[in-house]
Formats: sequence, C-alpha cells, structure tokens
Amino acid sequence: MTTYVPKDRTVAALDEVWSSITELLVGLDDAQWARPSPLPGWDVQDNVSHIIGTEAMLLGIDTPDIEIDREALPHVQNDIGVFNEVWVQYLRTKQPNEVLSVFEEYTGQRLSALAELSVEEWDAESFTPAGRDTYGRFMQIRVFDCWLHEQDMRDAVQMPGHESGLAVEVTLDEMTTAMGFVVGKRAGATEGQSVSFELTDQGAVVRTIHVVVDGRAGVVDELDGPATSTLTLPVWVMMRLCAGRVPLVDVRHRIETVGDHELADRVLGALNSTV
Repeated sequence: MTTYVPKDRTVAALDEVWSSITELLVGLDDAQWARPSPLPGWDVQDNVSHIIGTEAMLLGIDTPDIEIDREALPHVQNDIGVFNEVWVQYLRTKQPNEVLSVFEEYTGQRLSALAELSVEEWDAESFTPAGRDTYGRFMQIRVFDCWLHEQDMRDAVQMPGHESGLAVEVTLDEMTTAMGFVVGKRAGATEGQSVSFELTDQGAVVRTIHVVVDGRAGVVDELDGPATSTLTLPVWVMMRLCAGRVPLVDVRHRIETVGDHELADRVLGALNSTV
C-alpha cells in the first residue's frame, strides 16, 4: 500500500521538532548532555548523534569508518542499530557544543533540501524504515523518530515539554499506521472485534483511533457501534508504550479500559511496535 502524506505539513513538523530540540539543548550543561536516557547505552548526546546520523545519510554525507562490536554492545540488535551506533561512537569524541553545531547545520541543510523537493519527488517510491513506500512517508517517520528522541532527552534531564503541536499530530499519524497490525496480528483480535483508542492531553480527548477486524484488521474513521474494547490513555503514555520506552506495569494506572478487558490487555501488551 502506498502512503501519500502532505509535504508542507510534514516539513513544517520537522522544522518544529528540530527547533524544539535545539531550544532544549542550548539550555543544558555538559553534565546534562551526559545523563543516561531511556534507551539502553545512550545518553542525551547519543540521541542527538543518532538524529544527526540519519540526516547526514539523507544529505549524502559519508558514514564514518568505524567498526562496531555488537558483542560488546548488547543494545545494538540489528543492522539499523549498527548504522546508528557508528554515528553515536564517532560523535562521542566531540564536545556537546560541537555536536549541537553539527545538529543545527545538518538539520538546516535538510530543511533547505526538502523545501526544494518537487511534489513528484516527495511522492516517489523510496526506502523507509517501514519498507518501500513514498519519500513523504519516510519524512513522516522522521518526525515520529525525532519527536520520540526529543522526549527521551527530556526524560533524561527531567524537563518535560513539546507534548502538543504539529509534530505531535504528525507523530500520531505515523503511529496510527501500525495499529491494524498491533490489534490484528500481535494482539490476535478476531473477526468482528474492534478496538478504540481514546488519546488524551490534560484530560481532554485529542485523537481517537478505531481499529476493526473485517477480513483483516484496519484503521477506520468510525465504528458502527461500541468498540469491543475501548482504551483511554494520555498521548505521552501511548507514545512511550508504542516505542518501548516504559514498562506497561509502570503506567497501567494511567489507562482506563471498557468492554472486553482481556482483549484490551492483549492490545496493551502488543503496543511496542517500533524498530
């Protein structure tokens, strides 16, 4: 299935999340840059280095010539992890202010390159972390990834923020694409069953996602009746569960379920679906 996403909205979301990250980083001291993040083996600086590495690849910049010993780094579990770790290890030789300078330089270049991209190039088939799709879908995934890493950094330094806005909306768009797989394949919902996610921010519902099994599980705009299971939880909890950033047991008290509780529990256990 080919996914077409709006260019201007997605590029604006990238600009927003990169600007928010820069605003966070300029206020940190060196000790805060070195604080461990929720990602095993990575501190705040490593998260920035990871974002830099992907944008460098997209700019056509050569990958540093560094060998990664996977046996010595248990958090590196696949080829994507190896690629990420190359840039992390390379930039560990740099001071935080140098890394921030590279981050600003590369993201600025990327925004300029994206602005010049034609709609035909934006909609063209491309590699993405989710398989072959449009280049625009890849950039939607970039918003998702960058926002998650911003939250990793914010969690590390205990400075919450950027929990609403365009980048969060685009992140939710990307997360929604996986919900049919989560409910149908991973949680094993059966024919005719449905699940609704009511996502909240400060108690107000800001996004509703409906999934129904009709031959196969898929996201739909609305249901014919009440969902088999309805899960109500804050956006930040949903995001962190989907990204495997927090154990379910630590946030279960923030989640309300109505209907088939057994199905709801299976869905909650299946949410971690990121690479």
